[in-house]
Amino acid sequence: MLIHSDKTQNALADAFAGVDLWIFDLDNTLYPYPPGLWAQIDGRMGSFISDLLSVDRIEARRVQKDYFLRYGLTVRGLMKHHGVKGRDFLDYVHDVDLSDIAPNPPLGEAIATLPGRKVIHTNSDRLHVDRVLARLGIEPAVFAAIHDIETTGFEPKPAPRAYDAVAKIEGGAPHRAAMFEDSARNLLEPHKRGMRTVLLPTQCDIASAGKEGAHIHFATNDLTGFLRSITDTMA
Repeated sequence: MLIHSDKTQNALADAFAGVDLWIFDLDNTLYPYPPGLWAQIDGRMGSFISDLLSVDRIEARRVQKDYFLRYGLTVRGLMKHHGVKGRDFLDYVHDVDLSDIAPNPPLGEAIATLPGRKVIHTNSDRLHVDRVLARLGIEPAVFAAIHDIETTGFEPKPAPRAYDAVAKIEGGAPHRAAMFEDSARNLLEPHKRGMRTVLLPTQCDIASAGKEGAHIHFATNDLTGFLRSITDTMA
């Protein structure tokens, strides 16, 4: 977690000097995932698989988790083994109520103030991104680009090819980029490429695994405050 002190401010000034590409994950990064929202999405994944394969919910959950562990995303397994169109699956599972997400316009203002280009890189899809940003009260124009799972050819983080796809579009030097994520493993590849890395810790065991690693440069539970602190060091 960020500690507001002279030492921390100096560290921020040194770490983010020259950064002009700011890459943000979406879920559990720009907002904390409400438990009720994940329950909705998880339930709709189960329903989709149950109907598709004509199996009960127990078997559907087994398939769901198996494909997630093997391919990084359940939808990739469904596409590979059952000919499912990714767009159909994503439209179905993200048809959920987002009212538990609290609006946070100050976060949008803090992001907009950062110097350079701001983008989103998410394993989710563009429609979900648009709905979440609307709920947060963040203007889409704050972000110069949205790199979703379709942008990366359904190659999810933390696979290197997912980052390759975004790097090919964005260009620029990795050492001038910073990435913000809730999943520690999703920051391994950015760190290898020379990016600054910032972790938004969560209670999820999978996302938390490796959070003490040297590939995590900073961690914070207050993204808005953290970004304001970065901007203050550049004033």
